Amino acid sequence: MSMEELINCFKLYRKEKPSNVNELLDYVQLNYIHGKLSFPQYRKLFQELHARGAVKPNYYIENENQKLYD
Repeated sequence: MSMEELINCFKLYRKEKPSNVNELLDYVQLNYIHGKLSFPQYRKLFQELHARGAVKPNYYIENENQKLYD
């Protein structure tokens, strides 16, 4: 799936354009979890979105790190 296809799918799903790359990253992860993307597709899109500046929120990272130490 190309970035253009991803944006078109996002628009069909949410009925609006993505406001930033982080929204697209969330959408990609949701589709991967639901089995709509293979791992290679997910990885390719994740890498491209990350290169465009997409990041997970700090609270997500902090919560995951906290789980490691609990």
